[in-house]
Amino acid sequence: MGYMLKPAKDEIRKPTKTISGITPIAVMLPPKKCRHGTCIYCPSLNVPQSYTPKSPVVMRASNVNYDPYKQVQARLKAFELMNHPTDKIELIIMGGTFLEYPESFQREFIKKCYDALNEKTSKNLISSQKLNEKAKHRCIALCIETRPDRCSDNDIKKMRKFGATRVELGVQIIDDKIYRKINRGHNVKQVVDSTKRLKNAGFKIGYHIMPGLPGSNPKKDLNLFKKLFSDERFRPDQLKLYPCQVISGSELENWYWKNKYKPYTKEQTEKILISMLKQVPGYCRVMRIMREIPPEFLIAGTTRIDLRKDIEKELRKKNSKIKEIRYREIGFNASPEKPKLKTTMYRASGGQEFFLEFVDKNDILFGLLRLRIYNKTKKEKIAIIRELHVYGKSLKLGEKGKNSQHIGLGKQLMEKAEEIAKNNKINSVSVISGIGVREYYRKLGYVLDKETGYMVKQI
Repeated sequence: MGYMLKPAKDEIRKPTKTISGITPIAVMLPPKKCRHGTCIYCPSLNVPQSYTPKSPVVMRASNVNYDPYKQVQARLKAFELMNHPTDKIELIIMGGTFLEYPESFQREFIKKCYDALNEKTSKNLISSQKLNEKAKHRCIALCIETRPDRCSDNDIKKMRKFGATRVELGVQIIDDKIYRKINRGHNVKQVVDSTKRLKNAGFKIGYHIMPGLPGSNPKKDLNLFKKLFSDERFRPDQLKLYPCQVISGSELENWYWKNKYKPYTKEQTEKILISMLKQVPGYCRVMRIMREIPPEFLIAGTTRIDLRKDIEKELRKKNSKIKEIRYREIGFNASPEKPKLKTTMYRASGGQEFFLEFVDKNDILFGLLRLRIYNKTKKEKIAIIRELHVYGKSLKLGEKGKNSQHIGLGKQLMEKAEEIAKNNKINSVSVISGIGVREYYRKLGYVLDKETGYMVKQI
């Protein structure tokens, strides 16, 4: 195994990992079969569902027997060795439908993640979270991956108790006929319902989308992709675009050898991804394009993991107007101008979304806030802040900012959101807050509601 040379004093290795202002740590769940069976494109290789034994995150996790404490510890150490700050951590729980594991396992798994960040073992989850509010490595966001059919009100309450702020739903395509064909085990109505429940609870929502599935074609993929944003029942905040690939150990591999399925060519894949990127509105972030499938497990389909780099290079060269968030972030763009506050309003899942952003005249994005207002009952209106994020190179807590982070943009975004709530005759604002950001909100006058886990302010 090759060893990494120690970076020079101020050199940061793999700088893009923390260029969006946070340090992401992925924690992998131990292997467990999905309750509904197996989707036809999903490999069964005695590792977490949909992964391969040589996927980097699986290799790291299996080395420590999927122990969450050891996984978090190892990633913290790796980031520190690469000279990245590790004050603001986003935890991402990967590798299966987390909510299908036994309840005691879920609680213990999450607790061990917090314990590792705290570098101290607590007696229970609540104490561990309390400690993390002022820890050296604070969990400022926690993401859980689940299925649209595992997202009941009860599931959502549980995720809130864990301190989760973001949920990724395996949507793939919004077509019931294709769902049946690929043995997906849920329907479009469940996508719609879980999206609404999550938004009303303040979560930030990501969809996994898979062009090129059996039963689809480029035209159909694009039409359904456009519907994600034209139909207010969907409108996700984030996307991961994973073109369908034939992986060894999947049912799709049998279909492929029997000529029952053919994946898109590299050209088709590039073309559809470019068309999709051009459709994404300014309030949505494309988190990832392509999955990291090691070549030896790939039977057919595009092998290029870094396809996004090529596509974006081409788009920037042509000066294409791409609105999605990541493309516009300050960290990925040179010499920004002074930013101004801009508000975009749109309807989504039966509520009103206010998307506030600090952008300069070239639409370079410095920071954003998502405020949702909806009617809980005929008489009760709710205002909930689903996300506050200031972009740019991640800084240590308390470090003085220059360009975007730590220069007061977050505070201004919060003030604007409170003003909008007031104008809508609402007298309190709630924030879905990562455990490690509670201190920040306290400074802005917010108080923890112990029952719900939200930070609340009377206005």
